[in-house]
Parts: sequence; structure tokens; C-alpha cells
Amino acid sequence: MNQHIDDLAPADMVAEDRVAGRLYTDPAIFEREMTAVFENTWVWVAHESELATPGSFKSTHVGRQPVIVTRDRKNTLHTMLNRCRHRGASVCEKPQGRANGFTCPYHAWSYGLDGTLRGIPYPDGYEGVVEKRDLSLRKLRTESYGGMVFATFNDDAEPLADHLGDARLWIDRFLKQGGGYPIKVLGKHQFRFKGNWKIQLENTTDGYHFPIVHRSWMASVDAETADMMSFMNDPEATTHDLGHGHSVMRMVPEHADLDVDDGTEPLQGRFDHLARELSASFSDTEVRRLLRAMHGTGFNLNLFPNVAMSSAFLRVLRPIAVDETLIEHVAIGPDGPAEVEPVNRERLRIHEHFQGPFGFGTPDDAEGWDRVQRGARAEPAMPILINRGLAREERSAEGWPTSHVTDETGMRAAYNQWKRMMRDD
Repeated sequence: MNQHIDDLAPADMVAEDRVAGRLYTDPAIFEREMTAVFENTWVWVAHESELATPGSFKSTHVGRQPVIVTRDRKNTLHTMLNRCRHRGASVCEKPQGRANGFTCPYHAWSYGLDGTLRGIPYPDGYEGVVEKRDLSLRKLRTESYGGMVFATFNDDAEPLADHLGDARLWIDRFLKQGGGYPIKVLGKHQFRFKGNWKIQLENTTDGYHFPIVHRSWMASVDAETADMMSFMNDPEATTHDLGHGHSVMRMVPEHADLDVDDGTEPLQGRFDHLARELSASFSDTEVRRLLRAMHGTGFNLNLFPNVAMSSAFLRVLRPIAVDETLIEHVAIGPDGPAEVEPVNRERLRIHEHFQGPFGFGTPDDAEGWDRVQRGARAEPAMPILINRGLAREERSAEGWPTSHVTDETGMRAAYNQWKRMMRDD
């Protein structure tokens, strides 16, 4: 791969064990990704709890294109380009809220929650020129699974359920951390790093870096938590390639399915105060179920190309430029009665301790991502290696390519999908 790399098509810059460094630094490759990948597959845009009631909306992006996700009065979800059909102005600048529709601030063209063009001021100038039914906001296909809402520009894309494939099993397991309740978004924060989006995509399936980059976090937590996350030499901790670019990294195998509980695992002493608070409203079984899920599900599920269901939170990436990426960390918790809110309070504190902007994990990760981008500019023909564990990769009983949690099976899964999507027809 490192010979005559400039003569290769982008898809050919991905081999089984390495990828070209130019995949991080070449603006032309980035531009092609925005259409071949982000405008051609299912991209995560929202969690249904963010659109809980009719009239709810959320502004976000599919790749670099601004969109609005809505729930209309008939409870149907829509994703639409945030662009007036008249002169191109954005029709919504709020990140989230409720509305009866959207009105362009420039010439007051107004649209319904489903994108239908409802009104044009001073319409006499458009008689015989414009048919309102032809000028709705452009819609994207929108489907959801387990409360996770996805959209695509590609009208011919396979159904979302088929795109998710075997990842659906792991989505179902991730949702069990509600402790018997659905999950909801508790809060979120954003930050940018000066690096390519694929660097972050790799990170969520990279167990190899954890004890090295996150030493300070490991030193800051109680011994039980540190022991739970000491998976480097655990032969049961594995990574699976689930197909379609998706992968799952099982760091704490005993928490991969929170419904599997024989009752013998002791609960962490750090939550004794919370157990006492919850016991006033919940049975011992319910309290145990909620507390076992405090750290999430024990795995990171990467859904290609832009969202990870990572232990106890969602990590969403948005490409800005070839060397800049926006990351959104989304805290989640059970959507239950008021009595369950102490759980969400504690989950937010745990989230802040690692993922928060002043936590231990996010700054350490972001420094690593920045340095990968800076280093990749040196000798562009030198490849990026993704070969760890290749020689010991096997097929699981389900048929998934599988290796140790520290291996790079998940990265190879993502790049194989990237290669398929980037190949010229």
C-alpha cells in the first residue's frame, strides 16, 4: 500500500491490515465521503425522547447538511432539510423545542411540521408560477429502531432494520439499562477536536488504548470500578464485527445482558446511599436492577457511520472538515416516575466524571485524537495499521469475526464498509 499511493483510488487505500494515512488528511477524500457515505446510508439524528410530544423538533445535521427532525400532530417522525425552498435561508435556528411549524425569517414562507409549504405572503406575484404542493421542505427517509431515529438521503437504501442487522441484538441489550423503564436523554454537551472523523470512529472500538490513555481516570475511581474495567487480560472480553460496518466491544462480559443476573454479584458499595433512597419506593429486586445498570451495559456498540451506544451514553460524531470533527456526548437514564430521578442524578455525576468537559476521559481522548491528526501529516504514504489481532481472529458461533477486546476487529469492520461505499460504480 505504501508504494504509489497517490495513484490509488480512495477505496483501494484500505487493505485488510492497514489504511492510507491520507484518509485522515486528503480534502478530496473527505468531500467524497460526505456524499458516498453520509448522504448514502442511515445516519443517526435523534433519540425519540428528544421528540416526546407532537410539535417537538430538533435541529441537527446529516453529514454537513443541516436538518430538522420533527414529530407532527399525527405522531409521525420527519427529517427535513433546514433550507427554505424560496431563497435558501434556514427556517429554524433553535437546537430543540416545540412549534406549530417553521417560518423563514427572510420572506415569511411558512411550513408545517411535516414540511408542507403552508403559506406565501403576498401570493399574487406567484399566480401561475408556483404550486405550493411542489415546494415542501425536502424530506429524508426517516425510520427508528428502539427509539433510535435515523435518516437518509438515499431513497433506495435498504430498510433500517436490515442496515442494523445483527446490531439490533446489542441495541436491545443497551436499552435494558433503563432498569425496567425506557431510556431518555438526560443532557448533552458538544466539543470539537482538530482531527478527522474516522479517528473518533476508531476510538470507540479501541480497547487497546484504555489503560494507557485513561490511567488518571482509573486512579480516580473506587477499587470495584477499576477492577470491573480491567479487561486487558480477560479472555472473555471480545470484539465482534456485526456486519454493515457495525461492531461491538465487550469490555465487561458479565454486564453484556443486564437481564442475566443470578443475584450473587454484590452491588457496589459506592451506591449504598442510593439503594437506601430507592428502597422507600421500589422493591429489592427493582433496586438491584437499577443499580446494576449504573455503569451501563459493559460494551461499546459502534453503529457506522456516526453514533456509538457506548456503555452508558451516546457518542455522536459530525464531520466538519477533513481535519475537524464535532462530538456530542449524550447522557441517558431511565424514563420512569419521579421516584427514579435519584438514579438519573447519580448517572449524570458518573457521566460528568468521565465523559464531561471537565472529566477525566474526554480531555485525554481528545488529546490523542489531535495528535493522531498532527502525526498523520508526516509522510502521507506511510500507512495506519489496523492489524492487531488479525492472526487470532475467529468466527463466533453467530458467524461474527471475533477477536480480543484489545484487537482491531471493530476498526477493520468499519473500514470494510467504508471501502464498499467509497468504491466507484
